[in-house]
Amino acid sequence: MVGMDIGTTSTKAVLYDLDGNVLAYTNKLYSLYRDATGMAEEDPDEILEAVVNGLQEILRKADLKNGKLHGVSFSSANQSLIALDKNHKPLTRVITWADTRATKYADQLKADGTGKTLYEHTGTPIHPMSLLCKLLWLKNEQADVYNNAAYYCGIKEYIFYRLMDVWQMDISVASGTGIFNIFDLDWDQDALALTGVTKDQLPKIVDGYAQSTGMRDEYAKVIGYPTDVPFIQGAFDGALSNLGVNAIEKGVVAVTIGTSGAVRVVTDHPVIDPKGRVFCYALTKDLWVVGGPVNNGGVVFRWARDNLFDAEKSTAALLHEDSYDLLTDIAKRIPAGSDGLLFHPFLGGERAPIWDADARGSFFGLTQMHTRAHMIRAVLEGIVYNLYTVLLALEEVVGEPKSIMATGGFARSELWRQMLSDVFEQPVTIPESFESSCLGAAVIGMKSLGLIDDLSEVKRFVGETNTYQPNPENFDAYRELVPIYIRLSRQLQTEYANIADFQKKHAIKED
Repeated sequence: MVGMDIGTTSTKAVLYDLDGNVLAYTNKLYSLYRDATGMAEEDPDEILEAVVNGLQEILRKADLKNGKLHGVSFSSANQSLIALDKNHKPLTRVITWADTRATKYADQLKADGTGKTLYEHTGTPIHPMSLLCKLLWLKNEQADVYNNAAYYCGIKEYIFYRLMDVWQMDISVASGTGIFNIFDLDWDQDALALTGVTKDQLPKIVDGYAQSTGMRDEYAKVIGYPTDVPFIQGAFDGALSNLGVNAIEKGVVAVTIGTSGAVRVVTDHPVIDPKGRVFCYALTKDLWVVGGPVNNGGVVFRWARDNLFDAEKSTAALLHEDSYDLLTDIAKRIPAGSDGLLFHPFLGGERAPIWDADARGSFFGLTQMHTRAHMIRAVLEGIVYNLYTVLLALEEVVGEPKSIMATGGFARSELWRQMLSDVFEQPVTIPESFESSCLGAAVIGMKSLGLIDDLSEVKRFVGETNTYQPNPENFDAYRELVPIYIRLSRQLQTEYANIADFQKKHAIKED
């Protein structure tokens, strides 16, 4: 079984045997275009090429003489939008979740109360990431595109149409658009009326177990793909990451920190937060993922490395060492709480729990005694504090967690694992599973094909786990500082729009 994840920066494919063992892996990168303020776009055909090349490479590594390829099952990033003409040709690039040009329309929906009602129907917080706000932006600021668009979809739907000639969207991806009613399980009439988009312009909604066969000849020949092998629709990457680490039982929380991050828990019915702080998206029709995504994970660590620690980065390169490992070694020398230095990691605006695209980062508490070592520790702690605030919101909605599973690139760092456990004051378990979204997709595929009876069988595939226990010696510092961090976030929020307006007004124009 192949699990394929069409992500924001790359497409990954993993070949598994039917016991969940990894047989082969491939990762194809592509560009993210930021040609204008707030833009975050990708080329849909560049991603299509990555998918084709990834399948081609993974199938070359498969032993199809002695084994059968049962299927390819898909994960993808959520909240991407492509406008298409009447021939399904792109009129836009892929407008990704990270694009913030629809901020004005998100603010308007929040201000007039429409956003609250729509959130209660759709489970998608009002934010420029959603297709709801992106469509309003197209309607008002890209009239040529809007008026000529016959269809709209996300990246996975575009890939399926190009490869398989099917026009459909799984319920999981649909539930994150902001225009899908999670209670009626269909496109939301109020949201559609607001955007002016009709159901006929959108893909048909299907279950994530839906199978498609009959790849177009032009691609089947290039890939060497057996055309009778099904593609399984799958779900969005966050939901599949929960599945891929076996965080689908009640009360089991999955914390992910990669480039961005998220805190999620699975329930058996849709759940809405009266305060609108968390999303509710489908994994399947019977399982729902409640949680909060954050923009600012590993990308903030990279910013700190590149802008505050250039000398250390160069030293690590000379020594053929990992620069991030060097920085975490430096951070370890500083006590928990960074001697009272706080960092708000909102370098790219923020989603959960504040849902403010204008949010900006800041150091607070700097004194002459603080060093760059304090700053790097504060950066790491700030990322974890922000995740903790998402967990606090989640607890109000679905109750206290029974256990916490943590995944993502950060999970390789012992310091981050321990920091997460100390701030959350709970044991944190790191599963061994490789590329959790790909594994989750593969498990959906196995269930679709009758190779397993229930999604809970994923526990057989996850492998060994390693649990970090919280260190009580660090509790006092974090218990004092986290409330200051939260209060300060609220106080600064009144000025985020003002500083963001200044930055937009005086932005450097590139030739």
